[in-house]
Amino acid sequence: MSRIGKKAVAVPNGVTVTLDGQSISVKGPKGQLAWTVPEEIEVRQEGGELQLSKRTENTRAQAMWGLSRTLVSNMVTGVTDGFEQSLELVGVGYRAAMKGQALSMQLGFSHDVDVPAPAGITFATPKQTEIKISGIDKQLVGETAARIRRIRPPEPYKGKGVRYAGEQVRRKEGKKK
Repeated sequence: MSRIGKKAVAVPNGVTVTLDGQSISVKGPKGQLAWTVPEEIEVRQEGGELQLSKRTENTRAQAMWGLSRTLVSNMVTGVTDGFEQSLELVGVGYRAAMKGQALSMQLGFSHDVDVPAPAGITFATPKQTEIKISGIDKQLVGETAARIRRIRPPEPYKGKGVRYAGEQVRRKEGKKK
C-alpha cells in the first residue's frame, strides 16, 4: 500500500493551484506548470494543501497514486524553489563556456559541441569545468543533464568525461606487461 500517496501536498503562500477536471495547473513566483492526472486518481484542495485519493481499488490505481502525489509535489517545489543539477568535466583540455544562451563545450573532439538550452532551462558555468543546469521542471532538468552527459560519458580507465557532481566512476585496471 502506498504511504507516499497518503501524504498531503502542502501549498505555500504565493502559489496558486487550479483544478479543472483531471488537469492541474500550478502557478508560482518562478513560473507555471500544468499536468493531467490519471483517471484513477482524484485531487481535492483542502485549505492550504492538496489531497490525492484513489477512485478505484486496482493495481494501476495503486501505482498511479504515489506517482501522482510525487509529480504534483515536484510541480509545487519547482514553481517555488526550482531544481538544479551540476555536471563536472574531467579531462585535460575539457572545458565549458556560455555562447549566448547555448552551452559550448570542448570535450576532446575535433570540434566544439554546442548544446542549445531547451525552453525553461538555463545553463551556467561558474568554472570552466563545471556546468549548472536549472529550471522549474524536474524531469526536464534531469533529462537535459543526462543528454549532456551522454555526449562524453566518463570512461573507466582514466575517468575522463562528463559526470554528475559527486559521481563515483568505477575505474578498471589497465593492461599489464
